[in-house]
Amino acid sequence: MAFDMVQKVLFKHCDPAGIVFYPRYFEMINDCVEAFFDHLGHPFETLHKTGAVPTAEISTRFTAPSRHGDLLTLGLDVTRLGRSSLGLILTARCAGETRFTASSTLVYITPEGRPAPWPEALRASLEPHVKGQENGE
Repeated sequence: MAFDMVQKVLFKHCDPAGIVFYPRYFEMINDCVEAFFDHLGHPFETLHKTGAVPTAEISTRFTAPSRHGDLLTLGLDVTRLGRSSLGLILTARCAGETRFTASSTLVYITPEGRPAPWPEALRASLEPHVKGQENGE
């Protein structure tokens, strides 16, 4: 059950040559993650009142440049749901071409910054989206 988000490459995303400056991809990744949590019914503005889901690890492979005006489709797949962690794969495509693939781990934390088990309602919302691997840490 992939989640997709369309992102137009804007002027603010590009370097002077009109190509996406790679740190802007990380902003797009975070925007996609935030939109996914909105889709689940757990928007960050609510979730972050009692906890947070920072990125603990991310690995990205850039395979082709994106340019000002391109329409990227960012696809998000949940690969693993652990006690307090969440594995994600994000892929950006444009016109049938992969622009980047990222593997990311999020961790649910308390307001004090300590890992904690997923709240039951959030876990229940995430579980149907896990594909390809067993749940658990």
